[in-house]
Amino acid sequence: MATTLYGSSSTASLVVHWLLIELGIEHVLVLLDFDTREQKGADYLALNPAGRVPTLVIDGQVFTEAAAIALHLADLHPQAGLLPAPGTPERGQAYRWMFWCANTLQPAYRAWFYASEPAGEANTEATRAMARQQLEAAWQQMAEHLENNGPYVLGERLSVVDFMLVMLMRWSRNMPRPSDSWPVLKAFADHMKARSAFADVYRREGISDWT
Repeated sequence: MATTLYGSSSTASLVVHWLLIELGIEHVLVLLDFDTREQKGADYLALNPAGRVPTLVIDGQVFTEAAAIALHLADLHPQAGLLPAPGTPERGQAYRWMFWCANTLQPAYRAWFYASEPAGEANTEATRAMARQQLEAAWQQMAEHLENNGPYVLGERLSVVDFMLVMLMRWSRNMPRPSDSWPVLKAFADHMKARSAFADVYRREGISDWT
């Protein structure tokens, strides 16, 4: 299959890039220059009208949204065992936590990093304070979950949810209380970061922080 990933270093495309390497999928990586707003250019908008990353093209079919792409890659490569069987309670838990990442963590991060969007420049401080509160509550929830049900999000089983979660944990690295200030979350992240594909994605994207 011809596979091309459009992304940008250290963004939401990282989890897709990481999984492509983890799964041994040959691909072309196209890193867009956000400084020149290449993601808003006509050529890219023709692929992804939202002007965001990631976009994955497989044999001409276009896929967007990091969580959805991660689930799709796991379905395309069942031999890797990164998702439980369809229809099982375990599969339902995978959906639960993947949507938790997408619906709880990602919007809160959006509010933190782009605090003027929801309510204007005059309310950025309050917006960021609320975003921080939401994220820290979420990290506490996940810390308790891993403490009681770990070592992975789905228990003993590694899944695509773990890859997604680590990417989102990384985004907190410069916040007042980073995700890895919870010991159980740090241990989880350190274990995932020890995977060889993580080092590969860092090297290919030129990332050197949060190692």
